[in-house]
Amino acid sequence: MRRNALLVSVAALLLAFVPVPAAAHPGRTTDATYHNDASTPGADPFVLFDEASGYYYAYSTEGADPGYHFGIYRSPDLATWEHLPGGALRAGQDGDWAHDWFWAPETYHNPETGLYFFFYAGRMNRGVAEHFRYPDFEEASKVGVAVSRSPAGPFRDIAEAPIDYFPYDPAYHDVNLIMDATQKKPPATLAEGQTAPLGTYLPFIDPNVFFDADGRIYLYYSRNAYRNWVWDADLGKYIEESNIYAVELTGDWWHDPAGRTMPAIAPAYRDANLAPDDPAGTRKDGFVPILDYGSDKQEWENAHVDDYANSGGAKKDRRWAEGSTTLRTVDAQGKPLYYLTYSANNFENEYYGVGYATSRSPLGPWRKDPANPVLSQDPAQSLYSTGHGSVIGSPDGTGLYYVHHGRPSTTSARALYTSAMDIGRGRLAIHASTSDEPLPSGVGPLRPSTDDRVLRTSPGEPVTTTAHVRSAPGAEFDLANPLNRVRATLWPADAGTVAVTGNQVTVTTSRPGVARLTITYQRQRADGSYRDVANLRGHHRSPVAVTVPVISG
Repeated sequence: MRRNALLVSVAALLLAFVPVPAAAHPGRTTDATYHNDASTPGADPFVLFDEASGYYYAYSTEGADPGYHFGIYRSPDLATWEHLPGGALRAGQDGDWAHDWFWAPETYHNPETGLYFFFYAGRMNRGVAEHFRYPDFEEASKVGVAVSRSPAGPFRDIAEAPIDYFPYDPAYHDVNLIMDATQKKPPATLAEGQTAPLGTYLPFIDPNVFFDADGRIYLYYSRNAYRNWVWDADLGKYIEESNIYAVELTGDWWHDPAGRTMPAIAPAYRDANLAPDDPAGTRKDGFVPILDYGSDKQEWENAHVDDYANSGGAKKDRRWAEGSTTLRTVDAQGKPLYYLTYSANNFENEYYGVGYATSRSPLGPWRKDPANPVLSQDPAQSLYSTGHGSVIGSPDGTGLYYVHHGRPSTTSARALYTSAMDIGRGRLAIHASTSDEPLPSGVGPLRPSTDDRVLRTSPGEPVTTTAHVRSAPGAEFDLANPLNRVRATLWPADAGTVAVTGNQVTVTTSRPGVARLTITYQRQRADGSYRDVANLRGHHRSPVAVTVPVISG
């Protein structure tokens, strides 16, 4: 008789909460919010949505554990990031063709082969003259590619060398060859600069691979500012600039099911800049200029053109165009319209920002938008040094986001930020915010659960269950991240005590009987407070909560 009564009590405790009316939220399946709290260290983030796991993966210049290069984070919602142990590349084993300046990683998944391709930049200190002609070439940066069958890595180099690409600018007067040993003060006049020998190999960073609708593949990159002194007629002096260029890739690497084929440039670019009198075996490959200052001047990109004088000669006068991402859209007439986001100014400076350009072709001509910058510092939100991000969609594909780095102060380290983004009618807008914002559409409805359907214990004996909260695509929230948590209550209240540590919920009963443990999911608000989360369905809301019977006897 006692056993039957106990079963009835357990069944009653398993009843779900009855939904209560709520205001309509068209398109929203949860009232959960997020805010950018700058708690996740990161720089130059590239974000990939992995459909198999439901997670977003962020690959960062910074954040790797000792012995690794490039940090990897994952998140169900583009906000509550979880740092994965290790990193993308094992130092001394992969990426060892370079020795430092491991920057700006990007990862691309081929669902047909299951492979994840990891592009990254690094600076060489061996064989420099073979790639750049001069052994003392300071910024000897190139791009490597590694592969993995998991978005979490680790990735292994396809080859123990960078991409076989030797971009060469035959029209450039290499003024570094006539500068003094400090290499910071260029010639004072254009005429003097034009006495320098012609031609230089290009160091390059910030790879971005674009897959067009016609099957063609392009590699966009940033030509290092080093060895690219450009005469500015308006200022009457040389400015060292980084510009964005592109080259077409073949597709063999993408379709190799074994992942052993290194990306290669299209044949039309190989030795495109070779001179008739060059010695046999010389490589001088071509490129397509995409974006630079002189072709489309915008004043906001001039934050560092007087750095040499302002720093007493410690810094160079420079401009930057880097960290590009290319997107394809279709306009109202069904014609393709391409967008390219880029970052300008120095990442260490609060004026680092994001602009964009548009084109009817992936290789241009590109025109910058007069509304630039579309992402920049906002002291009212304690937001500085915003830039070098990537574009990613919401899980249901109805929204776009720009995940980038920024700083909460001018002296803080870089951290990950997620900003909503709109594209349409030839315009792109990024909505930077440190306030409470709705979760990306398709993250919800959220699904709470526990490892135990029933907890059995004795008075005074602690019993623990593990709580889980998953997104609609199936990714689990890291409940150790302070941006979210669970709270737990016991009913009757005098039936015992409850303690929560991360996703561990421990109950200690005070007497025999049946109690009800309710675990409720909460999100942190921008003001630091926590609020219970509910799923939304039409005019109804249901708390994101789970109830577990506790039997003490």
